[in-house]
Amino acid sequence: MQKVTSKDGTEIAYDTYGSGPGLVLVAGGFTDRSFYVSQAEALASAFTVVNYDRRGRGDSGDTQPYAVEREWEDLDAVRAATGARFACAFSSGSMVLLQSGLPFEKQAIMEPPFRVEGAPPPPERYVERLQEFVAAGNPSGAAELFMVEAVGQPKEMVDQIRETPMWPKLESIAHTLVYDALQLRDNAVPTELLASVDVPTLGIYSNDSPAWLKESVKQTVSALPNGTLEGRDGTFHQIPPEALAEVLTDYFLKV
Repeated sequence: MQKVTSKDGTEIAYDTYGSGPGLVLVAGGFTDRSFYVSQAEALASAFTVVNYDRRGRGDSGDTQPYAVEREWEDLDAVRAATGARFACAFSSGSMVLLQSGLPFEKQAIMEPPFRVEGAPPPPERYVERLQEFVAAGNPSGAAELFMVEAVGQPKEMVDQIRETPMWPKLESIAHTLVYDALQLRDNAVPTELLASVDVPTLGIYSNDSPAWLKESVKQTVSALPNGTLEGRDGTFHQIPPEALAEVLTDYFLKV
């Protein structure tokens, strides 16, 4: 593990894997860098993979007050420290990457969860309720709100996860659900922002994800000046690490 200091003094932790041109992985919501080890290892034969903890997660700091811009600065600090040429962001982490405006040579996003037509409506007062749970010292309530009402997992499944060793880890990063909700703005496809993104961008989706999530990627790519679309077989909201490595190697390294 290494650390870099962001603009506001927050320490951001990261691991590196492999060798070759640098590729930063930007975590999605409710995850830290430990969730992306298999992806990093699959990509390590072609890239120097930089797998970092977004602020408030894992081994990174969490200087307050939070502002969405701080996470763009964190990503820039990681990029500058490692010389990374490329970036790949997952789920809501896509908005950290897209809004950062950083000069990567190419970048990729995996299923940004914009709520297009056909998507389940966002939970009522979602950000406010997350903030209330966090302020009350109830990370379990914030986690359940996200998993049941935002993602749509059955409460019975969430109750089962509560009994596993994974639950304390999820509770430790539950406060960052507020951060992702703020990054996503109003959950709509940010067409004005996308029109200003000059970096060539690959949008990736799983053929096995819900139709609305695939449509979110398609609308995102359509709004980008230099967007490319790629779908692969996988599971809900992800494709196998080996498939991701194949897609990204082809896109980032092709002449």
